[in-house]
This record gives sequence, structure tokens and C-alpha cells, in this order.
Amino acid sequence: MAIHVDGLLAIVIFYVLILMVGIWAAWKNKSSGISQGTDLSESIMVGGRDIGLFVGGFTMTATWVGGGYINGTAESVYLPGSGLAWAQAPFGYALSLVVGGLFFAKPMRSRGYVTMLDPFQQLYGKRMGGLLFIPALLGEIFWSAAILSALGATLSVIVDINISMSVVISALIAIFYTLVGGLYSVAYTDVVQLFCIFIGLWISVPFALSNPAVSDIGVTAVNTVFQSPWLGEIDPSDGWMWADNFCLLMLGGIPWQVYFQRVLSASSASYAQVLSFLAAFGCLVMAVPSVLIGAIGASTDWNQTSYGPVPPVEKDESDMILPIVLQHLCPPFVSFFGLGAVSAAVMSSADSSILSASSMFARNIYQLAFRQSASDREIVWVMRITIFVFGALATAMALLTGSVYGLWYLSSDLVYVIIFPQLLCVLFIKGTNTYGSVAGYIFGLLLRVGGGEPYLRLPPFIYYPGWQMRQKEQRLTREVERFVEQRFPYKTVSMLASLLSNAAFSYAAKYLFESGKLSPKYDFLDAVVSRHSKETMDKTTLVTHDNIILSELAAVKPRHGGSVAGTFVNDEGEVSPDSSTEHQ
Repeated sequence: MAIHVDGLLAIVIFYVLILMVGIWAAWKNKSSGISQGTDLSESIMVGGRDIGLFVGGFTMTATWVGGGYINGTAESVYLPGSGLAWAQAPFGYALSLVVGGLFFAKPMRSRGYVTMLDPFQQLYGKRMGGLLFIPALLGEIFWSAAILSALGATLSVIVDINISMSVVISALIAIFYTLVGGLYSVAYTDVVQLFCIFIGLWISVPFALSNPAVSDIGVTAVNTVFQSPWLGEIDPSDGWMWADNFCLLMLGGIPWQVYFQRVLSASSASYAQVLSFLAAFGCLVMAVPSVLIGAIGASTDWNQTSYGPVPPVEKDESDMILPIVLQHLCPPFVSFFGLGAVSAAVMSSADSSILSASSMFARNIYQLAFRQSASDREIVWVMRITIFVFGALATAMALLTGSVYGLWYLSSDLVYVIIFPQLLCVLFIKGTNTYGSVAGYIFGLLLRVGGGEPYLRLPPFIYYPGWQMRQKEQRLTREVERFVEQRFPYKTVSMLASLLSNAAFSYAAKYLFESGKLSPKYDFLDAVVSRHSKETMDKTTLVTHDNIILSELAAVKPRHGGSVAGTFVNDEGEVSPDSSTEHQ
């Protein structure tokens, strides 16, 4: 297949548009926040904390609606034996945004944090913050690499250009406008990108549905025509696996810097909640064309198309079903619109992840852990350098690592198993300290990694109840691969174990030191009797200016009955993230 000049021209026009919007957003907002006393570095990370409903709704939706989201949803619906019943991302991430808006957005925004890691460093100290940075960073980098890899494969299907070239150019454009404008460029380009995704995919759907090779998707939803029905079903024996994966999406979708970067950039805590709810609705709406395209792929007689008689699933190309449908079931000019949609989805995710990773490194590692005296100009340059470094790292992984999706699966599991329970503890559970945080980190890591990871060929050393030995045959090479399938909900159990061990070890350490059973000199983490040492971050370090609205704090800190107040804390108490300076 020769290079499609028209398609290449369409991609060039689209990329130029995105680049111009990113530069315009940077120029338009170059002084936002700074005039009110906000540092330039903080303005790059969270804007001027003045993101409104329109731009905020689009950029919050783009938190999860990316290349992996639209491609993965279409793949799940298309796969025989999977179908819509196993396409959990749209509903899982939508509920994730709802839960985040209900319980996490308001306290985080009201307390004026700049990154997701700020409350951890404030309560648990800079060393624990550095440990929690590792899974957060890996999640962002591997996610960027995975979606860039998907973009290269998509471009190669439709336009037939070199994969490496397409990945590098796409990454460079996303890195450039992120460097220039920070969050403002990311947010404004998200508006254009989501619009392109929605229009591009919806233009493609009617043409694909009307193709003579496609049967009525209403019929194929419940009847076997070319493959099993695309609605799918959940076998009772798979119920725990389904629930485990759904909890991973719903709760594990919360503790990501890409989400909290939007929350913390909202103009108020109430707006942060509203943006979360709007984005939940946006996630569901944006998934509809992907679901339809997956259903179309399952309803197609591929022998009547230019693709050939062998269906994509038998060529191990089910992950490319969306671009395959665009290429072979739509006219060329329509497929190019769809290609623009896929490119937009990838860039809207890549730029956000790269900015999030660099924000956490510059603030929580470089500034708060090593260089608390660093000037604002120095922090800005560290951010710019790390944006380029992390972008280059993600690009290299997309080009060189064949198991990049496996790496992202494992890192996203670690975010769920390690960071989510830590976030619950630091915001809501009274009495947790660094000893409990370390214990929770270790327990969660061991239990999750112990379950293995088939995508990385990582064998388990913990065999959970109900495990089975499976084998998978590569359809092209006929190579048989054996792996252990963990049917027990071990990811959620690992998360709960991390949560409980955090609380248990925290209370044990608190009792031992405060009762005198252990001498204060053994409090080597400065977490109980010496919790106001330099190791623990001071609130004046984390929040350098007044951006906390008292009326919102009142709503966040309700009065509790005696039994509830013993477990949850939102106002008084020495363990509250807001109280570290009140006892000095």
C-alpha cells in the first residue's frame, strides 16, 4: 500500500492546528495567576487556578478519553468471548470521576495543594513522598508510551507511513506546546482534540454501518453470525475477576496526577466537583462511537472487504479494530477524519501525562525533597527539562519496548494497590503516620507483584485461591505460551491489605511511642514523637499563598458523632494534613 498523500496532508493540517492552539493558549494566558502573586512554576502546573466550566469540562474529560480509551473500548466490544459486558473502561472511569468528585476533589482543592503528592509529603515526610512518586511516575510514563505506540500502529494502518517517524513527530509536537504553555496549553488543546475525536468518529460510524459487508448490529448483538454476539456475557465463574477489574478502574482511576492537576486548577473546590461530574458524563458520551465501531467489526464479513477473508482476531490484530474499520469500511476521506480523531485522542493523553510527571518531579522531588531554597526560575527550568526528558523516555519506550502495554497494566495496578489506600489514609483516616505508610506500601507491593503479570511474562510467587494454568497460541507463529491466570480478586485484596496494614502499623507505632514502651530515640522516621522535625513538610512550605476559601472548608469539614470522629478526621487533630503548623 502506497502512502496516502491526502491522508498525510490531513494529518499535517491537524497537527499544525493543535500546535497553533497550544501556542495561542500559552500567549493568551502568559500572565494568568502571576499578577495575583502565583509563582510561574505553579502557574505552569495548575494554571492560575481559574479554569472555568467549559475548558475545565473538556480537559477533565480528556483525563481518560485518549487513544487507549477509544481503541481499547472498540477492541473489547469486538473480541469474541468478551463483548460489551467486558468493556469496563467507559463505566469504570465514569464512576471513578464521580467518586473522585464526591469525596476527593473538594478536600484537595480546598487545602490549596499543587500536586497529588503534597499531602503525602506533608504528613509522611519527604522520603515517603519520594517512594510514592515511583509508582505515580511509572504509571504516567508507561501510559504515554502505550498510547504513542498505539498511534504509530494506527497511522501505519491508514496512511502507511513509517511508525517511528509518526510517533516521534506526534511526541515532539505534544512536548513542544506543553513546554511553551504548561497546563493552559494542555487544557485548550484538549478542547480541540476532544471535538476532533467526537466529530471524526461520528462521521465514520454511518459510513461503516452502511457498508454492504456489515450485518445489522442489532441482530449480531444477540445472535452468532460471523462470531459470538458482541453484547457478550459474564460467566458466573468469572464474576470475581470482573469485579476485581472494575474496582481497579473505578477506584484506581482516582489517584492519578492527571486527574488532580485538573482538580487543583479549578477556580474553586465546588467547581472541581462539578468538573468531575461533567467529565463522567463526557466519558460515557465519548465511548458511544467506539462501542459502535467495535460492534461493526464483530458484524462484518471481512471476506467482502479489502482487508481479506481472515478476520482481524485471527491475525492477532483485534487491538487495531478501530483503524481497520476506518480503513476498510469507510471511504478514504472519511477514514482520514477518523485518523485525526485517533491522533487527537493520543495527543490529549500524552501531553497530560508528561506534564503531570514533570510537575511531581519538579515540586515534590527536586524542590521539597532536595532544594527547598530553589528559586521559582530554577523550578521552571527543572520542569522544562523533565518535560523533555520524560517525553523522550515515553517515546523511546513506545518505539523499543514490545511489552509497553504490560508495563502500563502493572504500573496502573500499583497505583491502585499502593497510592489509593495511602490517599484514603492521608485525607480521611485519623492517626496514620509514616510507619504505617511504609508498611502499607510494602504489603501492597508484595501482594500485587506476587500475583505475577502475564503480559510481562512475570511468573507469580503467590498462588491465590482458584488459580489456573492457561495456554495461549499465537495465531501467526503457532507458538504456545503457558501462563498462570489468577481468578481470585487479588488486586482489590492487595489494596485492602495495604489500607489495613497502614492503619494497623500506624496505631501500633503511635501506642508504643506515646505509652513509653519504646524510647523516643527509636522514632527514626520522626513520625510520632518527633513529627515536627524538618523531615515532615510544613504547611507553609506546601501552600505559599492564601488560596483556600473558608466557606468551602466549612463544607468539607462536617461535625461527626463520637464513633465516626474516632475514625475519620477532617478538622481538629494532630494528624490532619492541615494541622501540622497548629501545634508548633
